Order: sequence, then C-alpha cells, then structure tokens
Amino acid sequence: MDTASPCSPGSDALQPGMSGRDMAKPLLGHQTIEGDASITPAAGRTIGVLGSGDFARSLAIRLVCSGFKVVVGSRNPRRKAGLFPSAAEVTLQAEAVKKTDIIFVAVFREHYSTLCDLADVLVGKILVDVSNNTEINHRKESNAEYLASLFPACTVVKGFNVVSAWTLQSGARDGNKQVLICSNNQEAKRTVAEIAQVMGFTPVDMGCMSSASEIENIPLRLLPAWKIPIFLALGLFICFFTYNLIRQVIHPYIREQKNKLYKIPIEVVNTTLPCVAYVMLSLVYLPGVLAACSQLYYGTKYRRFPDWLDQWLQHRKQIGLLSFFCAALHAVYSFCLPMRRSHRYQLIETAVKQAVEKKMNIWVEEEVWRMEIYISVGIIALGLLSLLAITSLPSIANSLNWREFSFIQSTLGFIALVISTLHTLTYGWSRAFDENQYKFYLPPTYTLTLLVPCTVILAKVIFNLPCIQQRLQRIRRGWEKGRYVKFVLPSATGEYTSGETSSNV
Repeated sequence: MDTASPCSPGSDALQPGMSGRDMAKPLLGHQTIEGDASITPAAGRTIGVLGSGDFARSLAIRLVCSGFKVVVGSRNPRRKAGLFPSAAEVTLQAEAVKKTDIIFVAVFREHYSTLCDLADVLVGKILVDVSNNTEINHRKESNAEYLASLFPACTVVKGFNVVSAWTLQSGARDGNKQVLICSNNQEAKRTVAEIAQVMGFTPVDMGCMSSASEIENIPLRLLPAWKIPIFLALGLFICFFTYNLIRQVIHPYIREQKNKLYKIPIEVVNTTLPCVAYVMLSLVYLPGVLAACSQLYYGTKYRRFPDWLDQWLQHRKQIGLLSFFCAALHAVYSFCLPMRRSHRYQLIETAVKQAVEKKMNIWVEEEVWRMEIYISVGIIALGLLSLLAITSLPSIANSLNWREFSFIQSTLGFIALVISTLHTLTYGWSRAFDENQYKFYLPPTYTLTLLVPCTVILAKVIFNLPCIQQRLQRIRRGWEKGRYVKFVLPSATGEYTSGETSSNV
C-alpha cells in the first residue's frame, strides 16, 4: 500500500522498488564493483555533507584530498567552519543541498527528523546514509530504511558505515579498503561506488536495501570470527592448567607435605602454554584431514561437509594465530625462568649439596645434548610459526600468489607441526618410561599433547602415498565415484561405430 511520508513534499513518488535482477541476487552477495569497466572517475564533481561531527569532518577531508568539491551543510556554519579544510565550503544545510545532487547524511538517526524542512529541496537527490546503530538489531528497520521512509522522493544508498573516521583521514592504505553498499536503485549504487573507488576504497555491492540491517550490524560485532577459537583456546588452557596443577602442586603437597604454590604464576603457566600452542597448531590441520577422508569415502568433492566441519575449516586462521600467540608467550616465560628468586635458591641449594657430597664433575652428556636439541628445535618451530602468522596478514597475503601462499600455509605449516613434535619428544626423551613421572598415576602432560598431532602427521603421510594422493587429486579435479560418461568414437570413415568402441570414463 502506498502511503505518503510526513516529510514528503506532497508528492506520491516513491523510492524505486527492487528490480528482477535485485530479487535474483542473494541477500548478502559480495559483488566487488572494483573491476567494473563501466565505472569512470568522478573527481571534480560536487559532493554534499550534512553534519559537522567527527565522521563528517573526516569524510570532507578525504573527499577534498580525492579531488572532489565539497560543500558542508551545518546548522552553525560560522562556528564549525574552522573544523573543516579550507577547500570545503561550509554553509547552511538548505544552501548546501541546493548545490549538489549527492549528499552524505552524517547525522544520527535521532536527528533525521530535523531534515524534514529540507524535503522540498531534496527531491530527486541521492542520500548516502553513513550511520550505525548502538546495538545489534536494535530496531526492526535499518537506519537507511527509516531515512528512505522519511524522504520517499529521494534515492537512499547505504554505505561507508563500516569505514572509521580514522581510516577516512589516513587513507585506505592503512585501514579496511572495503566499502559495503546497498540500495534499491542500481544507478545510485553505481554513482556511490564510483565515488568510493576514486577515494581509494573497494566498493562491494551488497544488493538491495533489505541488506542495510546486516551492513549496520557489522561494525557492532566484537570479533565474530574469533569467539569459537578463543573459547577453544581457553578451554584447552583450563584443562591443561588443572592437569599440571595436580601434578606439580597438589601431588607434592599430599605425598611429601611440600608447599609448591609458588610454581603457579610462572612454572605451571609455562608448562601449560606450549601444550595449548601445540594442540591448537594440530587443530589447524586436523579439519583438512577430516575433509580429505570425507572426500575419499564418498568419492566426490561436491558433497557438502557437515556444518561443524565447515565452521572448523573457516576458523583455521584464527586457531593458528592463537597457537602462535601461546607459543610466543611460552618463549617469553621460558626466557624469564632463570630470573625467578626460587630458581636462584634452588641453584644455590644444588651447589651446596654437590659440595657436601664432594661431587667434582656433574656433567651428563645425554642431558646436555637433549637440552641443546630441545632449545634449537623449539626456536626453529617458533620461527616457522612467526612466518605463518605474518603471511596470514591481509597486506602480506595479498602480495603472494596462490602457490606461494599455499606453500607457506600448508607445506611449511605441516613442517612446523613436525618440528614442534620433535621439540616435544626431545623434551620428554626417556622420561615417558620413568614410573616416577606418573603422579597419581597420571602420565606426563606432553604425552597427552602428542595424540592429536601424531594422528595428523600419520594421516598426512598416508595421504601422500601415490595410490591415495592420485585418487584424492582426481576427486578434487571433479571426478566422482560411480558416475561415468560414455563417449562414442568415430571410425576411420567418419561414421560412428557401435558401442564396442565406446569409452567409459
């Protein structure tokens, strides 16, 4: 039902509805407009900005630096003029609206109604809504849809709300380059995308105006892709910390009446961190193993993975970065171990015992080599993890081609897992067979951490066998088990023969 807006200038013109093309698009389709050859540079045209806040000021600065003529509409132009660049014209809102057809509405939703007096002047103009909500899904309709309902004679485009004021001032090179855009009018979206591209950003077409709510929710989400990996890391840390606490603190207190609580802040934590880092690193490559097993079992790559496996695959980057974070903390904690007062007391106590027992030579060749190898392998593993973490950054990853990125993340990542396993094995050495290491009949912690990584390494070795590797490659190239295509080969005379010369592939 067509209803007139309270801010409408008495016109029955409504905002253009969705076309058939919009209806065919997915709601959150990510179509990058950067490569559209039909978009031409728009520098030099006049752009209006309504508002005089921080975002409006940063937007005006960026537009001026990009070669646009900027006119700013403010209720107090004399007081606000000094906040904007000298190249921008600061005037009353009504005067600013008359000088341009494209206007960025940089005011809060609560202040949209104050623009109703400009409804007559705004007819036919493009309004770019850059506002955000304070809470996710706080209202049923988005800010852009609300603005469109107030000004039905205008064309409203949602955009630039995911870009911060700091990014606008510093330029796209130092912040998020994507500008999400949605509108029911294709030409208006194209115009705003053209402006975004001239400003150095990458416009992304998010479809029709119904996507505005999702776009407005994006800046409000706090690390949405990190929640599951963080909870996973915390869960592993709590489990391993409790296990080490029982072995290193509670067991000596119950069996020997020794107070070892001083070990909790440094030693117990330092024993826990490598366990978490090691297991998290193996969890980066375990979903790939499970996905390969699924493809081999069903004989196709077109069968959808279970949702839990799909989510796991999507969170591998975050899991790997958390693994590197725990490994880096482990290195720092290990470096600080000799600085502890308790370590100094134990060192003096050991020296006194040796003097009393008149031991002149305490050199143990096996232990010396074990520690040398243990530390050296650990440094190499940390270096490889650092390389993996650095190449996962968008700025670095974008400079690599797919083969380079795959080699670093897959091949070197697996090598890092193998070296981490060697680091763990040299730490344990022969102590896994020493019954004194089993506190309360609980095995040493490092033996538990070897379960998942060794499973991944064994699976990787099996998948690299020629018979398995060739079958897996065929599946990933489109081959499917149980499906055959029949080709009828022509004879030498050019006529097609019977099915005896057909080939099943």
